[in-house]
Amino acid sequence: MKIVGYIRVSTDQQVESGLGLEAQVKAIQDYAHKCGVEKPEIFRDEGISGVLSLEKRLGILEAIAHLKKGSVLVVAKRDRLGRDPMVVAMIESAVKRKGSRIVSAAGEGTDNDDPSSILMRRLVDAFGEYERLIIGARTKAALKAKKDKGERVGYIPFGKRLSDDGITLIDHSAEQRILQKIKALRNKGLSIRSIARAMNENKILNRKQLAWNHASVHRALLKLA
Repeated sequence: MKIVGYIRVSTDQQVESGLGLEAQVKAIQDYAHKCGVEKPEIFRDEGISGVLSLEKRLGILEAIAHLKKGSVLVVAKRDRLGRDPMVVAMIESAVKRKGSRIVSAAGEGTDNDDPSSILMRRLVDAFGEYERLIIGARTKAALKAKKDKGERVGYIPFGKRLSDDGITLIDHSAEQRILQKIKALRNKGLSIRSIARAMNENKILNRKQLAWNHASVHRALLKLA
């Protein structure tokens, strides 16, 4: 029996207990040894989200390409295949077309295809997606909390700069004057494109010393709102 291993870790999972690359490799190797296979081929996707579509995950594509009829694709845990049921279903379909099957070293209903096992797999997939959504919701809430406290979240918005503590955002006086100029032009009834044209004609450029355009003026107006 040919065994092909697949491991995946996303950037926000590298510190999670039990999901590191080494732990996944060991789980796959232990399973392979029980099947009498000493050195299984193992393919990997590092820093890859479990929601990405199949064509964006070279590791799983290579693993599937190396499958032959009767071979087994082994993962440490089923959620390593993905955290989107549709993506997992696509992988399962591709593996099935190769005449192979997927096995989780942790079990999770992958030993056979009886109704109970299929139900178990679907439940595992659903909980994988649920966990992804929970992580996303917590991240969103944490970022909102930082933003509400006036702390930096991602890039520094136009009109702001970092204070000396390197965390808190404070007004950038020169950029604030530019924003007020944009606001004044808008209050005069100028369109967004007219505002951009007026700013550029007066050589009032943006932070990167580039000309204003429709999109950049629109973002500035949203900040003012």
